[in-house]
Amino acid sequence: MTKAMDMQSGNLLKKIIIFTIPVILTSILQLLYNAVDLIVVGNYCGDASLAAVGSTGALTNLIVNLFIGVSVGANVTIARAIGQKNDEKVHKLVHTAILFALISGAFLTVFGVFTARTWLEIMKTTEDCIDLATLYLQIYFGGIIFNMLYNFGAAILNAVGETRKPLCFLGIAGLANVGLNFFFVLELHMDVAGVAIGTIVSEAISSMMIIICLMRKKGILHLDLKQLRLHGRCLKEMIFIGLPAGIQGSLFSISNVFVQSAVNSFNNTLVVLGNTAAANIEGFVYVSMNAFYQGCITFTSQNFGAGKLKNCKKVALYSVLCVIITGIFLGYSAFFSGKYLLRIYTSDSDAIQYGLTRMSFICLTYFLCGIMDVLVGSLRGLGHSIVPMIVSILGACVFRIVWIQTFFKSHHTLQNLYVSYPISWIVTAFVHMISLIIIYHQLKKKMVIPMNIEGEES
Repeated sequence: MTKAMDMQSGNLLKKIIIFTIPVILTSILQLLYNAVDLIVVGNYCGDASLAAVGSTGALTNLIVNLFIGVSVGANVTIARAIGQKNDEKVHKLVHTAILFALISGAFLTVFGVFTARTWLEIMKTTEDCIDLATLYLQIYFGGIIFNMLYNFGAAILNAVGETRKPLCFLGIAGLANVGLNFFFVLELHMDVAGVAIGTIVSEAISSMMIIICLMRKKGILHLDLKQLRLHGRCLKEMIFIGLPAGIQGSLFSISNVFVQSAVNSFNNTLVVLGNTAAANIEGFVYVSMNAFYQGCITFTSQNFGAGKLKNCKKVALYSVLCVIITGIFLGYSAFFSGKYLLRIYTSDSDAIQYGLTRMSFICLTYFLCGIMDVLVGSLRGLGHSIVPMIVSILGACVFRIVWIQTFFKSHHTLQNLYVSYPISWIVTAFVHMISLIIIYHQLKKKMVIPMNIEGEES
C-alpha cells in the first residue's frame, strides 16, 4: 500500500512544513533549468542570446500554464478522494491525469512549434534576438510533453504527501541539465539551441523516472499503462477545479507579456537584460512561497474530503503565517544581495542597475503575492475555483494591463511600470480574504445544520 502522510490529525503546522520543504527544493531545481540556461548563455554566447532566452519566459508560461493548471485539479481531486477513502476513484483519477498529460503535451508541441515566432512578434521582441528566441521556443515546445508528464506525476504523488521522490528525480535531471548545457554550448557551440536541447533531455529524464515510480507503486497510486483512459466524470472534476487555475495562470502570464512588451518598449537591450536577470532571481523567491500554496491546497482538500472544516481553517492560517515569513526573509535577502546575484547573469553595470530597480519593487513586497496565492489555495481546496479565478483576473491581470495602457503610457518609466505589481497584490489578496471568510461560514452552516437536526454535537 502507498504510505501516505496523515494530513488530518496531529501537528498540522509541522506537517505542512515537512510537506513544503521538498516542494520548495523541487521548484527551485525546476527554476535552475532556466537559470542554468541564462547563466551559460549570458557568459558564453552574448547579451543578445541571453535576452532571447529570457524574453521567452512569459510566453511559455502563458501557453503551458493553461494545461498545467489541470494538474492542480488532479492534485485536489485525488487528495479529496483519499480523504473520502474512495480508492476506486483515486485509481481512475491517476490514469485519467496521466493520459491527459500525454494528450495536452502533444497538442502543445504542435501549437508551440508553429506559432512561436508569431507570438514573439506580438510581444515586440527586439530584432537582434527574435531569431534566436524563436529557435529556442521551437525546440523547447518540441519536448514539452515531458514537462507535462512530470508535473502531473508530481501532482499525483503530492496528493498523498510524497514530495521527496519528485525532488530526487528532479535533482538527477538537474545535474544532467548542467552537464548537457555546457557540452552543447562550450563543446558544440550550439548557442541557444544547445541549452534548449539540454533542458528537454533533462525533463525527459525526470518525467520517465516519475512514470516508472508510479508504475512500480502498489496500492491506490499504481499506474498501469494498459488502463490509461479518460474517465469522463473524473476528467470533468479535474477540469472544473484545474481549468480555472490554468486560466488564471495563463492570464497572469498575459499580464506579464504586457509587462515584457512594456520593458521592450524602451528599445534597450540592457533594460531587457536587467529585467530578465532580476525576474529570474525573483523566481526563486516566488516558488518558495508558492510551495505553501501547494501545501495549503493539498491539506485543505484532504481535510475537506473528510469533513474536517476546522482543520481547513487551521491550514489556511498556518500557511499564511509561513508564507509571510518566507516571503519577507527571502525577498529582502534577494534584494540586499541583488548586486552580487545579478553579476552571475551579466557584468554590465547599467543592466545590473536596471535589475535592481525591478527588485526594489518586487522583492521587498513579494510576501503580499504569497498571501494572495495561499488564500487562493484554501479556496480551491474547499472546492471553489471559479471565484478566485475571477477575482485574480480582475484584481491582478486586468488591473495591471489597464495600468500599463494608461498610467504607464503617460509616465513612461520603469518605476511606474513595476509599482503596478504590489498594488495589484494588495487589492487582490484583500478580496480573496473576504471571499474565503464568506465561503467558510457558508460551508460551516451546511455541515453543522444536519448534525443539529440529528441531535448530535456540532
